[in-house]
Amino acid sequence: MAAEGEPSLASLAFSQAEFPLPHVAALHRYPVKGLSAEPLAFLDLTAADGLAHDRAYALALGTTRFDADHPVALDKGHFLMLRANEALASLRTRLDPATLVLELARDGTAPLRFDLSAPEGRHAAETFFTAFAGPAAQGGIRLVSAPGHRFTDVGKTSPAMMRAVSAINLATVRALEAATAREIHPLRFRANIHLDGIEPGAELGWVGREVRIGALRLRGAKRTRRCAAIDVNPLTAARDAQLTKAIVRAFGHPDLGVYLEVAEDGRIAVGDAVEVEESKAGLRPDPPGGKPPLDRLS
Repeated sequence: MAAEGEPSLASLAFSQAEFPLPHVAALHRYPVKGLSAEPLAFLDLTAADGLAHDRAYALALGTTRFDADHPVALDKGHFLMLRANEALASLRTRLDPATLVLELARDGTAPLRFDLSAPEGRHAAETFFTAFAGPAAQGGIRLVSAPGHRFTDVGKTSPAMMRAVSAINLATVRALEAATAREIHPLRFRANIHLDGIEPGAELGWVGREVRIGALRLRGAKRTRRCAAIDVNPLTAARDAQLTKAIVRAFGHPDLGVYLEVAEDGRIAVGDAVEVEESKAGLRPDPPGGKPPLDRLS
């Protein structure tokens, strides 16, 4: 098997017979930008709002100007985020959507609870994260949110993209593992939807096509270009890899995953079948930028 930095996928023969039927393997929500995933059995999605409580909050740096009455999508650099603040991965968090109580634990300690529906609860959370971030806070951290606003990395592209959900193909992650000769936890990619039973790289060809998950219609909107946040191990909080470079070496481009626009209201669940417009889900994508499909990279 090739060592990291010397990928060779030419010897890997991928065929549809090797895969089970395309399906949803796992679902996650990320209520606070940069904080941990919440595994869920199902996601309720709407065309108007995308996934409720996903990236609904962010931890703004002291130098960031964010107006909740007139929200504007900002670059991730205005907030605490894994690309620059890997220690965030050491926190285990959960938001109760009914009460808006954020539960936070670290290193097996008793969890802290912050009521984000109350000013004093938000202030307590801000005080914690200001101390946690230290000089990286650039002053006092503010917990920011606005009705209908999502702190997604592609939110600056358009309002529709702000409401999109993200998906990764676990077979593509396994292909990257083979290319780098290391285990790669899927949570590094912070996707809402983990798919399996699909040929590696096929998801990159879904842009502009209808994708049906269970009974719900979505549409491939944009390939996911990766940043250094994926270099952070979600289990150890260590920056222990250079996966952005490894993706380019292995696949010839910096993308892993795809954003899906929600075309109608409905629910998707773990185990749901996945179908793609005018194609079996395992069809190889059109070669991006003239690059060959995954099984012909070397």
